[in-house]
Amino acid sequence: MSKLLLIAALGLVVGLLVFAGCKKRGQKESLTTQGKAMKANQDRLYADVKFLTELRPARTYRNQTSLNKAADYIKAELEKLDCRVEEQLFRVDGQPYRNIIASFGPADAERIIVGAHYDVCGDQPGADDNASAVAGLLETARLLHALKPTLKRRIDFVAYSLEEPPFFGTEDMGSAVHAKSLHDQKIAVRAMICYEMIGYFSDEPGSQRFPDDRLAQLYPNTGNFITVVGKQGQEAIVSQVQKLMQAHADIDVQKINLPSAVGLAGLSDHRNYWRYGYEALMINDTSFLRNANYHQTTDTIDTLDFRRMAEVVNGVFGLFWGCSSGAQGCKPDVGQRAI
Repeated sequence: MSKLLLIAALGLVVGLLVFAGCKKRGQKESLTTQGKAMKANQDRLYADVKFLTELRPARTYRNQTSLNKAADYIKAELEKLDCRVEEQLFRVDGQPYRNIIASFGPADAERIIVGAHYDVCGDQPGADDNASAVAGLLETARLLHALKPTLKRRIDFVAYSLEEPPFFGTEDMGSAVHAKSLHDQKIAVRAMICYEMIGYFSDEPGSQRFPDDRLAQLYPNTGNFITVVGKQGQEAIVSQVQKLMQAHADIDVQKINLPSAVGLAGLSDHRNYWRYGYEALMINDTSFLRNANYHQTTDTIDTLDFRRMAEVVNGVFGLFWGCSSGAQGCKPDVGQRAI
């Protein structure tokens, strides 16, 4: 995730912000298959983050060996799920990079894209940014594996290379390559969900920071929530996704819609899908507005909250369950209309 254009965004945020959350959470819906509760596994999440953060040198664009080890790990984990797995190869400055794509559901059906980048910015472990998101992507795929026979839509899990600077905001981003390929092939995409930094939480009052004092009146001041982020004009889908996630996650799920032109709304891979008219959203812990370890050597595995990470995954899995499988656990008033 990049801070590019952040300052320019601040003046537009105030007055255009649409923000809401669920302060009270009742009993969560229990997703089951064959009588077994389906919940994210904290140990698996930890193992994924551990592998990625222990790669040396760091998995930056300068270190092809580490990037390839990360890609190989992601590919191997997805291949365990007996799904269609492929590599999308692309070159930047003559060097090869890879997106890893795993597909579930009918091959020719309308698609939902779930994405997360696996590279880091600089020589640092990148636990929250973005090993947490890659772990979330893998765990969501593991849970979804059990639903394959009932999926009505195709769901593609895509792990991207080259999200971080100096490629952020350019056509060399792995997600830009992927989004363009969908558009060029005229592939129907119902929605794109971007996992970006989902592991850092705090129960300390005042732990949630803000770019403008006026925004503090609209946000909780304790950084123990997850956020569904969309651009202005996406209020309906953001609200539906937030509601369905909240129904399945034991964590406060907030929603926010921001201007798309610059700044805060598009600080990750989902931005590249907007260019082609696809609905795209981000699931995010608010990044540098909460986590002081952002892009620092202190972004380590011991700073993450794996219980809450698992709840984020439970919420996203509940979203895909409701929207893609036709399962009985789907609320009819939000499920099929969400994405």
